[in-house]
Amino acid sequence: IAFARAQLGEPYRWGAAGPQAWDCSGLTMGAWGAGGRALPHYSVAQYQQSTAIAASALRPGDLVFWGSSKTPTSIFHVALYIGDGQIIHAPRTGRPVSQESMYYWTPPTFFARP
Repeated sequence: IAFARAQLGEPYRWGAAGPQAWDCSGLTMGAWGAGGRALPHYSVAQYQQSTAIAASALRPGDLVFWGSSKTPTSIFHVALYIGDGQIIHAPRTGRPVSQESMYYWTPPTFFARP
């Protein structure tokens, strides 16, 4: 979480994995990498290589995902859960890495623990 917090305000760039710009899976990959756990740079693969959990089981450091259906292969966004319903993520072009409610947009569809 400390790694992700240190990136707040840095720009989003598709395919970026730092150190000066991030996409969503690049940021979560970097955060978990700083903690000693390797994750791939692809949100679907991050979900597939983690343990699925219920939203009620979320702990700081877990991953929160958005998909376009109930199928994990539809995942298109990932964020780092930091507690109290908050996430840190690299949202999209034009928006920097930010902290906000995990319900800031549309409810997330998947949750996992690397």
